[in-house]
Amino acid sequence: MKAVLAVHGTRGDVEPCAAVGAELQRRGHEVQMAVPPNLVSFVESAGLKAVAYGPDSHAQLEEEIFRSFWRVRNPLGVLRPGAEYLTRGWAEMGTTLVSLAEGADIIVSGQTYQGVPANVAEYLDIPLAALHYFPQRVHGHLFPLVPPPLTRTGMRAIYGVYWLMTKGPENAQRRALGMPTTNVSSAKRIVQRGSLEIQGYDDVFFPGLKEEWAGQRPFVGALTLELPTSTDDEVASWIAAGPAPIYFGFGSMRVESPAATVAMISEVCAELGTRALICGGVTDYGDVRVPDNVKVVPEVNHAAVFPSCRAVVHHGGPGTLAAGMKAGVPTLVLWISAEQPLWAFQVMKLKVGKSRRFAGVTKKSLLKDLRAILEPKYLERTREIASRMTPSAVSVQKAVDLIEKKVGQRSATIPARGSGQLQ
Repeated sequence: MKAVLAVHGTRGDVEPCAAVGAELQRRGHEVQMAVPPNLVSFVESAGLKAVAYGPDSHAQLEEEIFRSFWRVRNPLGVLRPGAEYLTRGWAEMGTTLVSLAEGADIIVSGQTYQGVPANVAEYLDIPLAALHYFPQRVHGHLFPLVPPPLTRTGMRAIYGVYWLMTKGPENAQRRALGMPTTNVSSAKRIVQRGSLEIQGYDDVFFPGLKEEWAGQRPFVGALTLELPTSTDDEVASWIAAGPAPIYFGFGSMRVESPAATVAMISEVCAELGTRALICGGVTDYGDVRVPDNVKVVPEVNHAAVFPSCRAVVHHGGPGTLAAGMKAGVPTLVLWISAEQPLWAFQVMKLKVGKSRRFAGVTKKSLLKDLRAILEPKYLERTREIASRMTPSAVSVQKAVDLIEKKVGQRSATIPARGSGQLQ
């Protein structure tokens, strides 16, 4: 089987697809990935072939329209710049993907720019499998305090606006491929084609969602490579030399004031009688004076480090959140943008931690929130949730089983083409 995995976004978007790609390759299948240019080397470090696909995703995160997403006062005023932001590179991505997917048996997409692979899969008449790290399709369980019918109406409205912003580039892509234009959104067409929509998170985060979707969208749990890092031994030695630390990391979200952030974290942890382990991610802490009770490293293996921490403080990325929950460690979500506040809602609803917007954090609020989640009741609740989550290796295996089954079903009804035989 030949599988092409096309995904755009941050490392948190790309790693789940890379985990699936690595397992497909381990099983003997041919795998080709298409990822943002700034993440090609990351995918190659996992032993996979990758080509550049779309704009630099790190540069996109630095743009004001992303960083101020939840501060917008007039939604109508961002329609034009929002459309440009959401569709930048669309045509080039389509061209790249058509070339890669020729002779493929399936295209696997991430959750952004899904219209691009949806059109290519339709053009080549091959199956599409979408990996979702958040419940993207319309449902009634997004906001804990909002009635389900109202939630569904709101989601339909949001996706209607998204279609208005992406319709032009989508239909331009279809015309370039010799396909008829459409007034049906890519999300609806993906469902209408019977595409596989794998939910790369545990249903425990959204009680009732699995029942609402009635098996239509299989849940497999968080998908991760759990790659070792160059700092693993150093971090393990540091942790062993003192009291269990509190982890702080914001992934691909850049911290605007590194020195002030380190100082605040150090002071709060000193009052709590603990230490801080800060994972730099994309933030440069190189010129920051680091106090004795703080250690800063560029990256860590979450699966290896989190079980030794007292709490995990992060931006609300689904991968980091899942790793913390699996470790049985309480969470403080300091969200910045995108769907992060929606994960923060789930943390509060499940009573496994606290949350607030990163921009509003003060020394006083951070101390208050950490004192709260370090109470035994949060640890007990988090451990209970951890027992209901899917082990990472099992999640990846289940996802690949579903992809193989999807291709196998098609092979059983359509004569194999060239490389289209399931190995």
